[in-house]
Amino acid sequence: MSYYYGNQSDGWLDLRFVIGIVIALAGIVMYFAHTSVNPTTGEKQHVSLTPDQEIALGDQAAPEEAARMGGEVPLYDPQAQEVQAVGDRVWHRSQAAKGPYPYHYHLLRDTRTVNAFALPGGEIFITKGLLDRLTTEGELAGVLGHETGHVVERHVAQQLAKGQLGRMLVAGTAVAASGRRNGYSTAIVAGLLDHVAQLRFSRADESQADQKGLEFMTQAGYDPRAMLHVMQVLQQVTGTTGRPPQILVTHPYPEQRMRDIDAWIRSRYPDGVPSYLEDPPPRTAR
Repeated sequence: MSYYYGNQSDGWLDLRFVIGIVIALAGIVMYFAHTSVNPTTGEKQHVSLTPDQEIALGDQAAPEEAARMGGEVPLYDPQAQEVQAVGDRVWHRSQAAKGPYPYHYHLLRDTRTVNAFALPGGEIFITKGLLDRLTTEGELAGVLGHETGHVVERHVAQQLAKGQLGRMLVAGTAVAASGRRNGYSTAIVAGLLDHVAQLRFSRADESQADQKGLEFMTQAGYDPRAMLHVMQVLQQVTGTTGRPPQILVTHPYPEQRMRDIDAWIRSRYPDGVPSYLEDPPPRTAR
């Protein structure tokens, strides 16, 4: 049943259309109303979580995330000590040290999964599956710097805010179109467009974290070229055939990231990477 302000022939708007517009506008207002200055970079961001809430969220999620990948390697293990030591160096010697987050770097037992990830508030993880494929301390610094960059840029908090905005825009579209011809199809298309937009935001976050990781590892004294080998490792793991278009994935493909990393290095060091940045010897096999 449709409800109208007056007769449809009079050109008055369908009530459901009005409600849909109100829902969409409410989402936009809520998104832009929740702003915060990043405590580390000083940039203005649209987030609804405070740093303390991010830390609490990360602390709560950390045990479950570690259990999903075989649990955490104890700190008496030399590899776990290496992860913590390199992570602490990247943290304390970079811009990340200016922020409010207490970083903790963890090694996970999972040898099959090649991955590293960050929770909001400073809980950072790397699997043995990835660590065992890294050949130098600089490569490890690049990975941990990348994940530290996610925390500094508050990417989880930003994704939550953008996700809520997207859901409200989709809901508003669905309500507005529900009384019209092809209303269901319109709602489906809106949902698909939102999904593609969220994937684009995710890829942008990954690219930004790559740049932050390069900044942090060089501030800590590591050669940024080490990140190029990390991308080669990821490319070997993911392959290059049978992949969906990059627009449908959460991360830029490794070859794109390698091009971006190389461009960053050339832009930052047009005369070549300075000799004071370390090129550490190969990591000792564990």
